[in-house]
Amino acid sequence: MFIKIIFLIVFFAVMIGVGLYSRKHATNVNDFVLGGRSVGPWLTAFAYGTSYFSAVVFVGYAGQFGYKYGLASTWIGIGNALIGSLLAWVILGRRTRIMSNHLTAATMPDYFGKRYNSKALRIAASAIAFVFLIPYTASVYNGLSRLFGMAFDIPYELCVIVMAVLTCAYVILGGYMATAINDFIQGIVMLAGIVAVIAAVLSGHGGFIQAVRSLAELESDVAVTMGQKGAFTSFFGPDPLNLLGVIILTSLGTWGLPQMIHKFYAIKDEKSIQSGTIISTLFAVIVSGGCYFLGGFGRLFDSAAIHKEDGSVIYDAIIPEMLSTLPDLLVGVVIVLVLSASMSTLSSLVLTSSSTLTLDFLKDNFIKKMSDKKQLLCMRILLVFFIVCSVALALFPPKSMAQFIAQLMGISWGALAGAFLAPFLYGLYWKGVTRAAVWASFVCGIGLTVSNMFLSYIASPINAGAIAMILGMVVVPLVSLVTPKMERREVEDIFSCLDEQVVVDKKIALPKSNGRK
Repeated sequence: MFIKIIFLIVFFAVMIGVGLYSRKHATNVNDFVLGGRSVGPWLTAFAYGTSYFSAVVFVGYAGQFGYKYGLASTWIGIGNALIGSLLAWVILGRRTRIMSNHLTAATMPDYFGKRYNSKALRIAASAIAFVFLIPYTASVYNGLSRLFGMAFDIPYELCVIVMAVLTCAYVILGGYMATAINDFIQGIVMLAGIVAVIAAVLSGHGGFIQAVRSLAELESDVAVTMGQKGAFTSFFGPDPLNLLGVIILTSLGTWGLPQMIHKFYAIKDEKSIQSGTIISTLFAVIVSGGCYFLGGFGRLFDSAAIHKEDGSVIYDAIIPEMLSTLPDLLVGVVIVLVLSASMSTLSSLVLTSSSTLTLDFLKDNFIKKMSDKKQLLCMRILLVFFIVCSVALALFPPKSMAQFIAQLMGISWGALAGAFLAPFLYGLYWKGVTRAAVWASFVCGIGLTVSNMFLSYIASPINAGAIAMILGMVVVPLVSLVTPKMERREVEDIFSCLDEQVVVDKKIALPKSNGRK
């Protein structure tokens, strides 16, 4: 217990220290929200990765899907690395930075408002972002608190409140730069921690080969394996179709999440984008791939502790039960690992929600004259309000809402990515997207996710979220073809920033051939 407490004290002291140090980088709105658009590749890449992976992944997703699909759940981590990180940076990174700077857009709702010249779209997008980031935040608290309960045997409610207060403190102090620096520190902890935990867990089961052999011999869940021997060690696992749904939601979903796209707004230059792409992808391979790989061995730790009285599985208890067998020193490492992952995600979520509500919802709509100082004050107040709402949801979840971490996150990601992904992506590349198509995407994404929460016509909220994203990708081009276009001159002006000429060194881009050999 002494080791665990020492780890926590050092961790919290560093986080608050970074917040105090970063106060000088949070003196105006641009610095508080975007870090002055001058954040380098390492900070941006780690901020992207640590915002991506939290206690939701480590405790909730790795536990649930590792238990369901066995070692095949590692495909989710691979998808996160290749689609959610590599392709996201390649396809979205540069254009997002160029166009958001050209439009002077600081948030995703602000981008929608200026890209499609619609104040109503900006207001609607900011309301959607604020509302549906709350259940995601609640799911992070949930995962974090379960792990703390295992390690310290302290009440869930106290864990949630302490995490909320600490996160609130350093974000209010230092804004985006504080979160970026802390994310870098936390990312290093995550990389080292996941490698150490995997090695320790496998060692406790006789090493990798013996652990796989033990997993292959399990045939306890006939309803899942359909009698297939070695299903939990097979290439695609016992349920490939549902596995694909999880990969789509957790990988493609990042392309439409405001807190993830926000990282591209703040990046410094072209070199930072190139380096950040590589760093972010490698980070995802190790952290996400490692989490799901570890979760794949979850069935080896089957015990009464992960089952309810009726025999059903408590998925969120699987990883804590797995880690409870580790030595105290490693448990301390795990706690700091999950704290690092979760607090970086929480800070990103609260900063995104408070900034979008201030800049896109209140400013110029309900409060006509907001000085820079008033905007900063308003963001800090709303930051506290958002945290209070998410804590309330974490402590007192509605009976109609799914209790498992994975389902809570599925609702949030499904709604946000279902509404935002298609109009954001198409809007960066295609001049023909119409305002009506953006509204249609908003309605489809939110409508499908919310209606399914109450009617459950799609059994899994995860699959519902994946379907919402795919539906948006189909709806936006179809509606755009049959609805009135934006004014040509207006659209050309928006895309003119992509055609501006820049001079670069030959090591970055080869010149055109002059015909000589």
